[in-house]
Amino acid sequence: MRTGLTKTLKALGLACALSAGMMLGAAKAQTVRFWYHFDNPANPMDDLIKKFEAANPGIKVEAENVPWNSYYDNLYTAIVGGNAPDAAMVKLFAQPRLVEMGALEPIGDRIDAWPGKADLLDNLLNLNKGPEGKQYYLPIQYVVLYLYYRADLFKAAGLEPPKTCDEFREDAKKLTKAPETYGFGLRGGKGGWDQWGTFVFSKGAKLEPGGLTTPEAIAANKWLVDMFREDKSIPPSAPNDGFQEIIAAFKAGKTAMTIHHIGSSNDLVKALGDKVSAVPAPACNGKQWTSYGDESLAIFSSSQVKDAAWKWISFLAEGQNNVEFNKATGQMTVTKSGSANWTLHQRRFVDATVQSLPFASVLPQTPATTEFVNTAWQTNMQQALTGAATPEQMMQQLQTLFAN
Repeated sequence: MRTGLTKTLKALGLACALSAGMMLGAAKAQTVRFWYHFDNPANPMDDLIKKFEAANPGIKVEAENVPWNSYYDNLYTAIVGGNAPDAAMVKLFAQPRLVEMGALEPIGDRIDAWPGKADLLDNLLNLNKGPEGKQYYLPIQYVVLYLYYRADLFKAAGLEPPKTCDEFREDAKKLTKAPETYGFGLRGGKGGWDQWGTFVFSKGAKLEPGGLTTPEAIAANKWLVDMFREDKSIPPSAPNDGFQEIIAAFKAGKTAMTIHHIGSSNDLVKALGDKVSAVPAPACNGKQWTSYGDESLAIFSSSQVKDAAWKWISFLAEGQNNVEFNKATGQMTVTKSGSANWTLHQRRFVDATVQSLPFASVLPQTPATTEFVNTAWQTNMQQALTGAATPEQMMQQLQTLFAN
């Protein structure tokens, strides 16, 4: 009788121990709340989560696809309300505000200890640095601008794609057969500041006190305006041309060169095949400048599962995982290994992108820059192109945004 009682008690004890162990395991399981924004219905997030959770059985990921139009309004509201996600996709323009709010967790030490750091493309971490050089962002995707050119028109004219700004201007003149064809499709309307920057920032202009009114900066702006007003190698429609107009003109052969990023390449290849190609932006006085378009991942300081959140975001930035992520966005993988085997875009456009990254740059993250990008540049550039203002007056007016 006693033996049976002892066995029963041992069995009960084992069952309790197993139950307690299961409860302890459940208590240790962590959930990472993650916000992102994908417009593409071919969303790979579920498959990525399954892969991650299989490799990290103690972590669950709750991913929410937040509409882009309300993404940052929702994010700022969640942070202020104490309900921020543990990690999220973020852009550089938001970094100053998020840092000021104390919302971001520094991740520099984690990045330095991460094996995946060696596979990140050169210059990405530098471009994403926050105030005082701290690292809050882990790059997840990117684009940079480069020069598209009509290979068929260049071949017919006996020209090679330009490597310098002087070659670019001369090629634009030689390729202009007005009114049928013009050398360069300038985006003089909204959003064209980054094309302009290729030729003006590379020659020393800066968005800082005095940085737009140096003799070099004024001369650089006049150089580009003169391509329109004096050379007439830029279409007459340029003051009002936006993205759709410059791409349509390039497809139609009305322009022989324009500037954009890899996001346009598949559409252009569909229309033009091998007649379209690309090279990095030309060097002005030995220096190149191009605009960097960013998207990164961050961990929020309010998170109670920072280690788990880091495992998740670093997983998304690694190798094939990052390739799968970017198949849905149409942007470029941040890894060297993924770039070497990238198939979403044709190789000549991948090469132009990767070769441009070392000299890519971002504008200062300030309210004045926001006004410059959204309204001031377009207004003043249109006035300079149409003759309502001189190139020097344009730069003087823009300088008022950066007086202090």
